[in-house]
Amino acid sequence: MSRRSVILIVDDEVSNIEILSAALEDDYEICFATSAEEAYELLRTVMPDLVLLDVLMPGTSGYDVCRRIKSDALLADIPIIFATALGNEGDEVAGLALGAIDYITKPISHA
Repeated sequence: MSRRSVILIVDDEVSNIEILSAALEDDYEICFATSAEEAYELLRTVMPDLVLLDVLMPGTSGYDVCRRIKSDALLADIPIIFATALGNEGDEVAGLALGAIDYITKPISHA
């Protein structure tokens, strides 16, 4: 049996993690972090295939997390998609400029 791809969801709101997990868990292995510190620990131990990253988190913003991931030679190739409530074009441009492959806005619904 082949290994399922792993997605790391980083969001301080558990309800957002639950929504994303419900949408993805049938096809992917899901792990999650509710803070930047938890995310850094999981990134090195799990080495996910994709990171879904919130921008607005207490302490360290998702933009800072993305910068740190992209500056680490071991982690830099992990694709990042921002999943955030910040929906204006400037926020999206900023996220993509940091190396994210996409930028999606909340609320995300799973039908």
